[in-house]
Amino acid sequence: MFKTHSTITGGIARFGRLAALCLLAFSALTAGAPAQTKNAAGAANVPMFWDPQRRMERPDTSALRALRFITDDEYPPFGFTTPEGALSGFNVDLARAICDELRVACTIQARRFETIFDTLDRNEGDAAIASIAITPRNRQRADFTQAYYRTPARFVTRASLALDDTRPETLAGKAIGVQGRTAHEAFLRKFFPKSEIRTYESPAALRSALKREEIDIAFGDGVSFALWLNGLDAAGCCAFRGGPYLESSYFGEGVGIAVRKDNVVLRRALDFALARLSERGVYTELYLKYFPIGFF
Repeated sequence: MFKTHSTITGGIARFGRLAALCLLAFSALTAGAPAQTKNAAGAANVPMFWDPQRRMERPDTSALRALRFITDDEYPPFGFTTPEGALSGFNVDLARAICDELRVACTIQARRFETIFDTLDRNEGDAAIASIAITPRNRQRADFTQAYYRTPARFVTRASLALDDTRPETLAGKAIGVQGRTAHEAFLRKFFPKSEIRTYESPAALRSALKREEIDIAFGDGVSFALWLNGLDAAGCCAFRGGPYLESSYFGEGVGIAVRKDNVVLRRALDFALARLSERGVYTELYLKYFPIGFF
């Protein structure tokens, strides 16, 4: 089981044949990106994964007396235990909002992440909302709702560096840092072949190199970057540039709520609730509560 932690046009004439083909492919990478809404500050950083024009019929939940959610509490800010012992986090609040939308009682229990599918199999919970990546391997163990968030790749630069254009030809010759032996490195090497790619052993080492100005740009997991940018360690040093980049073959299909195989009624009810929460602005409120600097 895996937990997620994750438009280029023009300028083709400036590349060789191979780079041009890469560029044409790269132009499609953000075509499937979710629409974005704007927060109060006007920054378009709240993803919308549900079609606002689609009207879903409210499912019959008369047989659903209560929802038993399973989560984990070791992945802040998605799931954690407060100093007072209360279960909290984006996943937890979203689960409670789903229960409110479906008008059912709600229980949420924390389990070790690696035991979650087994807990579902033993019918000790109805649904798992624990930042579980939708992967072929995980689909063998459970069914999933539509993704309720994805982990895009993002570029980050120092705030003092003006960089509005992150096309491959614009970044040619630039020193881009990335964690080595990751999908992010593979993505850069394919689509940014003219950049100087420098690899680092860990996200912390990558961020440190950016702060020390060893590199011009860092590339990596948008969620991790967003949490860092909003924290004391970044201290306002840096900012997102370009993106988000969501090519599923590199960065996955996103995160969904898991239910036992073939539990179609519950899966559809959860999909309905998620769409309604997006439509009513509840999802946006929760996203901005936990991610003041959004990862989109």
